[in-house]
Amino acid sequence: MQIASLGVPVPVFLAPMAAVTDLPFRTVCEEHGAGFTITEFLSADGLTSGAEAMVSKLEASLDGRAFGVQIFGRDSHTMARAAMMGVERGASLIDINMGCPAKKVVQGWCGSALMKEPALAQDIVRGVRAVVPAHIPVTVKHRAGWDERHLNAPEFASALVEAGAAMITVHGRTRAQGFSGQADLEVIRRVRQALPSTIPVVGNGDVVDLDGYRRMRDVTGCDGVMIGRGALGNPWFFRSLRALLGGERDPGAPSLEERRQAFRRHVTLIGNLAQPKRHVTEVRKACAWYSRNQANGAAFRNAVFKTKDLPVLLEAAHTYFDGLR
Repeated sequence: MQIASLGVPVPVFLAPMAAVTDLPFRTVCEEHGAGFTITEFLSADGLTSGAEAMVSKLEASLDGRAFGVQIFGRDSHTMARAAMMGVERGASLIDINMGCPAKKVVQGWCGSALMKEPALAQDIVRGVRAVVPAHIPVTVKHRAGWDERHLNAPEFASALVEAGAAMITVHGRTRAQGFSGQADLEVIRRVRQALPSTIPVVGNGDVVDLDGYRRMRDVTGCDGVMIGRGALGNPWFFRSLRALLGGERDPGAPSLEERRQAFRRHVTLIGNLAQPKRHVTEVRKACAWYSRNQANGAAFRNAVFKTKDLPVLLEAAHTYFDGLR
């Protein structure tokens, strides 16, 4: 898939997810076949003010892999400065979040609230596009609309492309839905029909298995698919998608040994890359994700989230995963 001058050989994206898609998580997904990953969504105000909690998340992928940086805000100048911070960190793509439904984001009139202000949304895209080097695409992720009465995704996407957006990602839910209900694939189809064929459209929402992937592509005609919750504790989903796109046999579900290896790799990356104060929290998340649908997983997760000592936590985790049969 071509995004302006950026080529993405496998059009399967890892969605930017707050408190999820840190560098260890992105790395595991990349190593299992994700075509392109994007940072957690980052506050432009936080980045430009030098807030350590935000700047520390502006991390380049390992081994020179191409990656994107997603930013949110509502001031075009601040967004432009934040975008350049991403460029300076090595980003191959700058994505603007206009889809987050979180209350604290929407109350600041950012994220999906911008779907109610298309003129301002255009100004933001223009402001970022004006400062970002020409070879780096500026893209936007947004929702189907604010609510069921305002499904303005096709018109909104068209306005953003006019302002300089090189790719549009559409989550098929409204802001009012949050993450409840089902994604509306028809809205994504309408966005694809509304935009020039040279502008790729990426579909997002409810793709957690191969059937969901096929349905997204078949119904919407989208050029690529973005995987969010379907990747939690399941990086093998990307290898299945890569095989499908390459006309190869699906490797299928991971073996227990593959699950153990992925967990160990993820924990090692946390130890090497995450801030020490985050180690316990991030290892707990990994335990929860990789133990999903496994024997005695609920009891294990209950124990894990009561454990505050990292060595004890790691010992319990390795004992659990090594004991899976």
